[in-house]
Amino acid sequence: TLKLLLVGDSAVGKSSLLRRFTDGAFEPCLKPTVGVDFKVKKMVVDGRTVQLAIWDTAGQERFRTLTPSYYRGAQGVVLVYDVTRKDTFTGLESWLSELEIYTSKSNTVKMLVGNKTDKPDREVERKEGLQFARKRSLLFIETSAKTRDGVQHAFEELVIKILQTPSLWDKSAEKRGVRLMESSAQQHKSLCGTYCPL
Repeated sequence: TLKLLLVGDSAVGKSSLLRRFTDGAFEPCLKPTVGVDFKVKKMVVDGRTVQLAIWDTAGQERFRTLTPSYYRGAQGVVLVYDVTRKDTFTGLESWLSELEIYTSKSNTVKMLVGNKTDKPDREVERKEGLQFARKRSLLFIETSAKTRDGVQHAFEELVIKILQTPSLWDKSAEKRGVRLMESSAQQHKSLCGTYCPL
C-alpha cells in the first residue's frame, strides 16, 4: 500500500481529481473538503498490483492545522493548482515549505499538477508550471478532472516513480543502517558494575 497526498489551495480541484481517478465520476459542484477525505484504489503498474491510499486534504486556511499529521509516511504528494487562477500557483511555495517541514521521508516523490485545462481563461501557462517543477525537481503534468484528460496518467507517473525508489516502500531497504550490538561486557551483566566503559 502506498500513501499519497493531494495538497493545494481551496477549489483547485483536488477532490474532483480524486473522484475522477477513483470513481471515474465528475461533479461540477463539489462542496469544499472539510478536514480530510480518503479513498483507496487498486491499480496495476508495470505488472505490479499496487493499492493506493489517497488522502485529499482541505485547502482552506482554517483546516491547515490538521494537515501535518497526514504528511507523515506519505510516499507521494500531488501539489495541485488551478491554471485559471494565478494565486493558486503562487501559493505553491508555502505548500512546498510545509512539505519540507512535515514529510518524514526526504525522498518523497512530488508531482505538480496544473488542473482545469478545459477552461479557456488560463492565467498560468504550461511552460511556467514546467519551469517551476524543474527548478524544484518535481514531476509535472496538466490535467482536467472534467474531461478526464491526464488524470490516470498523473497517478501512474507518480506510482512508477515511487516504485523506482525502493527506500520509499521496501521495508527491508528501510532497515539498512548501523545496528548496535551490546558489548560482551554488557551481555554478561555480572561483569558490568555501576560503570561500563564505552
